[in-house]
Amino acid sequence: MNEDNNTIGKEVKPGCGCDITCCTGDKAPKKTKDNQIKSDCGCAPSCCSGGHEVIANETLQNTALDVSTKLNLKDHLGTLMVRLGISRMSYTINPGLYKIGSPDQNSPILVSANYKLSFDALRSNLTARDLWILVIDTKGINVWCSAGKGTFNSSEIVRMINLTNLSQKAAGRKLILPQLSAPGVSAHEIYRLSGFRVIYGPVRAKDIPEFIDAGFTATPEMRHIEFGLKDRLILSPVEITMGLKYALIIALGIIMLSGIGKHGYSIEHIKTIGVTSVILLMSTFIGSAVLGSALLPWLPGRAFAVKGLFLGVLMVIVLIGFNSMVFGIIHNWMIIISWVFMIPALSSFIVMNFTGATTFTSLSGVLYEMRYAIPAQIAVGIIGLTLWVSGLFI
Repeated sequence: MNEDNNTIGKEVKPGCGCDITCCTGDKAPKKTKDNQIKSDCGCAPSCCSGGHEVIANETLQNTALDVSTKLNLKDHLGTLMVRLGISRMSYTINPGLYKIGSPDQNSPILVSANYKLSFDALRSNLTARDLWILVIDTKGINVWCSAGKGTFNSSEIVRMINLTNLSQKAAGRKLILPQLSAPGVSAHEIYRLSGFRVIYGPVRAKDIPEFIDAGFTATPEMRHIEFGLKDRLILSPVEITMGLKYALIIALGIIMLSGIGKHGYSIEHIKTIGVTSVILLMSTFIGSAVLGSALLPWLPGRAFAVKGLFLGVLMVIVLIGFNSMVFGIIHNWMIIISWVFMIPALSSFIVMNFTGATTFTSLSGVLYEMRYAIPAQIAVGIIGLTLWVSGLFI
């Protein structure tokens, strides 16, 4: 079994890997000594819409690579890095045909994206099975998002069927596609172009064995998309990691600006207003990323920006309560008012970032919300920042 799936097969970089009709001429592409495709038709590699690596055609046609269902240490570390938002856009495997166990012509064929996290989630749930996995090139995007973006599509599936010579390996000609790929796929188009029928599997990979054993029949629970507390909290580390750089830059700016005042530059201002403001900034940033995902179903409003606004208001109430009754750390009334504006604006923006990672929204709804929410968040944030700077001179 081959457990290292990041470097599989012999690769070429033709710029796309699509067929020869991408060129306007009638001469077929040729291969150079280093096994790269070079066209005599005069078109540039960018004539195709790709730019991704593919496995050499003869390798795809003649080889199905063994893959283990057991994830190793490297796989787990890779998953951890992706969950933290590190190198998540390059966590891919090569498209191609893989096999688990000893599949034959009657074995099930599962289709997956070439996002390695999706692939690992699939194979790790297929212990003691004999089946094929057809990995298509989704540009390293997961199944659900790639279906929405158009990279998990019918033409790519048909292309990989042809490249892997799958029709010679599978007499049943049935493909089990993830249910979440349905928005990007036309089942009848795949059948028309390849002769393969499409069966939509369950939402979650863990249900696939039961789905197969039941004769490719899904229970209502298998079709139900859940987005529980655990699913939501998994998103928080990514949001924190992706936004941390910007938060630290803003924090540095706050520290530098906080020293100015009507009596010149003051280190005492930095120790009081500056440090306190940085604490409020980072607390709002991390609190919105964690509490926003955890409390998402219960926060008022349909739009995520509105949900974040209410969370920000709640944090402002907590801030004012702690400041007046417990700590008394902020004595400058203008500084307090400034954060009454900035905290909801920042919280609204951070919670709005969850729109692309939940089951609550659609692409058109996200675009509509951002069109109105972002200008409002910027305006409120500028008001708060202006009040904060003004407070330095009181």
